[in-house]
Order: sequence, then C-alpha cells, then structure tokens
Amino acid sequence: MLTKMKLQQAEDAVREAEKTMNERYRLGYHIMAPANWINDPNGFVQYKGEYHAFFQHHPYSVNWGPMHWGHVKSKDLVHWEHLPIALAPGDECDKDGCFSGSAVDNNGELTLIYTGHHYTDREKDLFYQNQNIAVSTDGIHFDKLGENPVIAAPPADSSHHFRDPKVWKHEDHWYMIVGNSDKNETGRVILYRSANLRNWDYIGVLAQSDGTLGFMWECPDFFELGGKHVLMFSPQGMKADGDHYNNLFQTGYLVGDYTYETNTYLHGGFKELDHGHDFYAVQTLKDDKGRRIAIGWMDMWESDMPTKKDGWCGALTLPREVTLGSRDQILMNPVEELERLRMEEHRVCSNETIQKSYTAEAAEDLMEIQAVINMAASSSKKAEIKILGSNGEHASVSYDAELGQLTLDVSKCGKKKDGIRRVSLKNTGLLTLRIYLDRSSIEVFANDGEATMTSRIYPESKRQGIEFTADADLSIKECTYWKLKDIWK
Repeated sequence: MLTKMKLQQAEDAVREAEKTMNERYRLGYHIMAPANWINDPNGFVQYKGEYHAFFQHHPYSVNWGPMHWGHVKSKDLVHWEHLPIALAPGDECDKDGCFSGSAVDNNGELTLIYTGHHYTDREKDLFYQNQNIAVSTDGIHFDKLGENPVIAAPPADSSHHFRDPKVWKHEDHWYMIVGNSDKNETGRVILYRSANLRNWDYIGVLAQSDGTLGFMWECPDFFELGGKHVLMFSPQGMKADGDHYNNLFQTGYLVGDYTYETNTYLHGGFKELDHGHDFYAVQTLKDDKGRRIAIGWMDMWESDMPTKKDGWCGALTLPREVTLGSRDQILMNPVEELERLRMEEHRVCSNETIQKSYTAEAAEDLMEIQAVINMAASSSKKAEIKILGSNGEHASVSYDAELGQLTLDVSKCGKKKDGIRRVSLKNTGLLTLRIYLDRSSIEVFANDGEATMTSRIYPESKRQGIEFTADADLSIKECTYWKLKDIWK
C-alpha cells in the first residue's frame, strides 16, 4: 500500500509540473518525461511484442534527486507512449534511490533488476548499494520482491561503487554484470550467475581498467555481435586526450573474445562510442528481428541545461542499430523505422557543383537532412553544412578531407563554451551524412555509422536554411531534407 502511495504521489507531482512547463525546447520525436528530470535509460527490453524503455527520473524537481524509474513503450521504436512511473524508492532495499538497471522477459514475467541506493552520510556522499528485483505480468505495474536485495553487497575487494546491473540469459543460466571499482579505485565490471534470477553466485572480474580508464565503470552492457563479444560502459575519471574524452564522463566499448567456462575476456583497446557533447549510459537490446539496438542519455553531467528554467531536463537519444565493422569497430545507424517520421520531402540539390557557397530555405524545427558529397570529384578539400538561424546563429557539420576529420560546431547554437567536438573519419571519396535535428538536439551519423556525434542545442531563433560552404568547387551528389512528425502532439 505504501509503495502504491509513493508511486501515485510521484505521478501527481509530474502532472502538476507539466501544467507550467515552457514548450520552447521540448523535443518532438525523442523520449522525455512529461516534466522534471531524467537521466540514464534503464530496462530497455522487448516484451509481448512492444518495446519498453525505462529511465532514471526525479518526478519532484528539474534537478537530480532520489531516483525513480520513468517508463515509456512503443510498438515501432518511433511512437512512444508514457506509462505510469514504474519504481519509487523508499523501501528497506532502496531507501534513497532506485538506481539504473536492466530488464528481462522471464517466461512472460517482465523483471526489472536495479540498484538500491542507501546513504550513510548524505552530506559527505557516503553510501552503499545493493541489487534488487521487481516483477510484472502486465508490463505496467511492478512489485518488488520480498526477498530483496538479491545481492546485498559487493565482493570484499570492492569500494562502495556497485551499481547498474545488466542481465541476460546464456544457455540455461542468467548472467549479471555490475559496474564497480575496487578498493584502489580501479574501474571494472564484475560478473554473477544465477539459475533463477533470485540466487546469485559471484564469478569474478569480467574486465578492468589498466590504469587509464577511470575509477568507476558505470552502466555496463555485454553482448555477442558479429562473432565477437562487446563490452559497452561509461568510465568515470578519464582525462582528455586531444580530441578524445572531452566530456566530463565518457561512453565507449571493448571488442574481444569471451569464454563463459573460464570467464576469460581477451579484448582490444577502449574506443569512444559517440563523439558529441551529450551521450552517456548506453543500453542495448536484441529484438525479435535479430537487431542489436542502442539508446543513450542525451545530456551530460555538469553541463549547461537551459531547459531547467522551462520545467524539465533530460532526454534519450534516437534508437540506433549497432553492427560490427570490418575493423572490429562499432557502427551505429538510425533504426529503419525512423523513416516513419518523414512528412514533407524537399530536394535541395542533386548532382550539382557549387561555387564555394549554396543556400536553400529550410524552416523546420524537426528535420532530417541526408547529404552525399563527392569529395573525390571536388576541388575543395573541405565541406561544411550549416543549419542557419537568424543573426548569425547556426550549427555546423564540417569535414576536412586532408586531415580526415569531422567537426561538429554548436558554439553558435546554445553552447557558447566548449561548443566544438571532432572525430577522425577516413576519406573514402564520398562523405555521407544523416543529420537529425529536433528543437534542442542534433544527431549526426557519418559514412554509414563510422562516426556519430550527438549534442544538445538551444537555438534562440527559428531555423531559416541549410547552407553549403567550401574553399573551392564542391560536388554534391545529393541533398534532401524532410520535415519530421512531432510524436507528442
């Protein structure tokens, strides 16, 4: 009864906050809460033919606070429906927060596995964490297990960081990885095994930092892809290195070979997953079409978040299909269902050579741009696409073929400080870009997922056009844009 009351209070608080929310930056086709704060995606799962996404949510404030689990579902990864808040903290197993976790379909029972957070000294940020379970048969209403926590404490050599369980089934056992750090503050991922999701045996360390990958590995995810095993995680405490690791915290991956019988994971080096400003805590699922689909938090800790003034904060990225490239690199591309967002189509140009500059009118808040530039047939070694506002406001995506470098510059679109990100992108002769623009976000997919860049933007003026610029003649094979549907209206 107490849990139901807490859930209803949280739901009422969100509905009340929704009444006074400013809509100016509200996203049109991304997952958000109806109001107030969200961060990490949780429990990304397919259940009874529908996709479910949960997320870390503070229903009482635009700031981070005691974590609840918000909840949306979709039949097609495009049109999302808000559902009641799934988890509220305050029970003995999760007194101060229902932190991140995952979900599985256990023979028709939707099972959430999550971290319970407990402060021992809130002012000094001293805490302990455990792992818990909640279950549902309708995919909407969840009951926490009476035997929680199912894992009460981390291994003896751990620090107090012990969170973000990701669970999957292999053969006849369930496996759980948890983000962790040891007593020397070395980031790592540890592994458990269970026959029934209730009783868990500690297996050991799956992977750990070599001293360069931070003090804590948050939000791990482990799966087979293209004959290899991929470990995605978000290391905290890495130092910037040139164009790498420029956000406060990172999200990236390892690729290697894994043996279940010996818990041996032989892998290559760490690679960043997205090179924009706002991508964190990625989580994946394998759907009934056999696709590995990823979604992340589209914000970053301690960054400027203007939407707080409007009564909300935080969003999730577009769902991306994840595949493995020929060099064991992760490729991310928008899921094909996102084409259902397309409404009016506008052909900007086709098989044209521009003389240094070309501008087309484009005034859509919600827009997808697809451009193919033939760098091999161009005199120019540089190409830039600007999404124009008024009074000089713009966001730009540019490519330097000689340097093999893609740049996202949003310094004149709401990120005045630290507004530029760069990533290496091999010159293959053709530059292919898919750019998704929402009211306060930009997601760039280059050369079939070889590079992605995701950032929040906060334009003060209406969009006015698309401008191509170059330092000489530029051969544009194609440029098309679409007005996109607002799924929330």
